[in-house]
Amino acid sequence: MENRARVLIDCEDAKGLVYKISKVFYDRDLNIDNNREFVDKEHGRFFMRTVVTGLFNAQELQYELESVVPKDAQIKVIEPKDKKIIIMATKESHALGDILIRHEDGALGADIACVIANHDTLESLVRKFNIPFFYIPATNMSREEHEKEVMKHINKFEFDYIVLAKYMRILTPTFVKSYTKKIINIHHSFLPAFIGANPYKQAFERGVKIIGATAHYVTDDLDEGPIIAQDVIPVNHRLTWRDMQKAGRDGEKIVLSRALSLVLNDRVFVNGNKTVIF
Repeated sequence: MENRARVLIDCEDAKGLVYKISKVFYDRDLNIDNNREFVDKEHGRFFMRTVVTGLFNAQELQYELESVVPKDAQIKVIEPKDKKIIIMATKESHALGDILIRHEDGALGADIACVIANHDTLESLVRKFNIPFFYIPATNMSREEHEKEVMKHINKFEFDYIVLAKYMRILTPTFVKSYTKKIINIHHSFLPAFIGANPYKQAFERGVKIIGATAHYVTDDLDEGPIIAQDVIPVNHRLTWRDMQKAGRDGEKIVLSRALSLVLNDRVFVNGNKTVIF
């Protein structure tokens, strides 16, 4: 039976890389079903995503690819299967609800290990989908103490990504470092504008003509991690900031869904503080 894999390569650019990599596939009698590559000329980085089918051992294929690319190469040979995610939330249901429905319909492309929240507001919603829900209140706890309790629950599960579905707490550097490039956030603004609290009110007071949503990886810099997906919604002077907030929620869940699809299908490379998306 034929295998199928996504081959991801990120390395220093060099002449003949596409030829050398393709020759490995050809010599192993593998079929290239899809291929995309990009060179960041400013920084001399080469990125390639290839989908191959045929008879192969993933580890052996990775070793052979490593022999033909620069020494700094990051290579992943990923056999497609549903990834596992942990969702963190607070009180707002729109982003979480959309993910739960997509999961129920089989359209998410991931298994949800659990939902963790610092309020119990969403527990009844999550329970309807037979997904474990953990309520971890932050009352009378420092940020570090609360995160320690959260991490105890997170680390009980095997997972690929943590999704912040309107989790309204700022994460500490210790937490972020523990899950580098694994935390995805949906921000209710078209970043980098209007970061932090209540961006819709900020946007209203500035008299903007568009609002938006941004899905990004979480880093130590608040709302400034590599951007995965964005979208905008036209607004005008007739809308209050609460009207903008209501309209923006639809945009938030759509952008988060788009970002998750890209990440779960291994289409995103982190390139410094930017992303390369195939």
